[in-house]
Amino acid sequence: MIREDRFLISRKPYAVDLASFRTMEREPGRNWTWYTVDAVWFRRRRGETVACIGTLRDIVDDPAPATAEEFLRRFDDGRYGGDTEGRWDGESYWGNVTLAEQERHLAILRPMLANYPALPDGYDGWWTFQTPR
Repeated sequence: MIREDRFLISRKPYAVDLASFRTMEREPGRNWTWYTVDAVWFRRRRGETVACIGTLRDIVDDPAPATAEEFLRRFDDGRYGGDTEGRWDGESYWGNVTLAEQERHLAILRPMLANYPALPDGYDGWWTFQTPR
């Protein structure tokens, strides 16, 4: 991924919580590990802009990335995008999470959509899989 200074929805950018970088799983005897970082993003759905929340995750070969930025720069396969946990369209919420998790999501997604396309507080962006033109 690369970090871009300006928001272009056509490049499918992500804003990430750099402090959420973590190791998910490592199988014994393997030279790779799953890593993840929390993310939010905007998408167009049926002609409307929606705000999404979830994670970006990928397998990274050793040596292990030391920072979230290093993980993101080494994350180069964007075929699957982010793992969406929740989505807000301004009227309704979609997500298969607990009520407490839904409330946490909406506390981020509501102001995010209302202030489109500004970065939400605490997030770094915009990260995209596409190369600059």
